[in-house]
Amino acid sequence: MTTTLPDGIDLAAATDHAASLLAALGIPCNSESTTDTPRRMAKALAELTSGVHLDPARHLKVTFPPEDERPGLIAAVHVPFVALCEHHVLPFPGRATVAYLPKPGARIVGLSKLARLAQEYAARPQVQERLGRQVVEALDSHLDVQGAACLIRSQHACMTLRGARAHDAAMVTTHLTGLLDTDVARRAEILALMPSPS
Repeated sequence: MTTTLPDGIDLAAATDHAASLLAALGIPCNSESTTDTPRRMAKALAELTSGVHLDPARHLKVTFPPEDERPGLIAAVHVPFVALCEHHVLPFPGRATVAYLPKPGARIVGLSKLARLAQEYAARPQVQERLGRQVVEALDSHLDVQGAACLIRSQHACMTLRGARAHDAAMVTTHLTGLLDTDVARRAEILALMPSPS
């Protein structure tokens, strides 16, 4: 992911709002080290939500001929991402396994595209369940597949640092389509690739 802010971001207005929010919470920003905190806060949030301005599925438009007429599972495992919980605007970093099973003779995409797909869908206000669904829907819609999968393990700061304060608790979600869902052997193959705790 790039750190360049997308077009259309009004950083000055966001900075003013961040300053107002911090002031309303009684958090002073008047020392040498904190006077620029509202701008840094606004810029960080803009960067962490830059996926709102992107179409992650564009990464699936460049394809290559298959190396094998009967390909097996293609997967990018342990893909790191950071998303912001849309309920609390707190981060949930995690890892995803993104996979698909091409149809015989179907064109394939570069492996890095699977990582970019997950990371860009993550870079927006999110819930983990939607993130996994968006990834598999993009794979199903843009590639010629027999099945797609997105397995996610993450830690939600809204649960670990506040509220329940369930330190080290992880959330695991699975989204499977086609043969990766209905074929017992294929399902076992993909579930074995669930990201492990970091």
